[in-house]
Amino acid sequence: MTTSSTQGIKTVLHPVSDLARAKAVYAALLGVEPQTDGPYYVGFEAEGQQIGLVPGGGPQGLTSPVAYWHVPDIEVKLAEVTKAGATVTEPAHDVGAGRLVAAFSDPDGNVLGLIQDH
Repeated sequence: MTTSSTQGIKTVLHPVSDLARAKAVYAALLGVEPQTDGPYYVGFEAEGQQIGLVPGGGPQGLTSPVAYWHVPDIEVKLAEVTKAGATVTEPAHDVGAGRLVAAFSDPDGNVLGLIQDH
């Protein structure tokens, strides 16, 4: 039984090979312009979802989209999923503005992410 809950999937990161082309497609899909528009990350917010475009998979080396579960305590959740059989692939670290992120793989190698906002 877990002691901490999740706040749902609110963020999905997508690796892209051509940031400008991907940005145009996602802007058309979501009907909004990006909130964050930089050379290393383009982020959209639409209907409470954060959609991020990461050129070349970014420093995480993403090879497919990764869903990020928002949690109240990232270290507690990492301990819970590790105890249950997950493998941490990216330890919790601060990415700015008090946001912590981490990633782990399930027993089948699927990568899942965690986000904790302060």
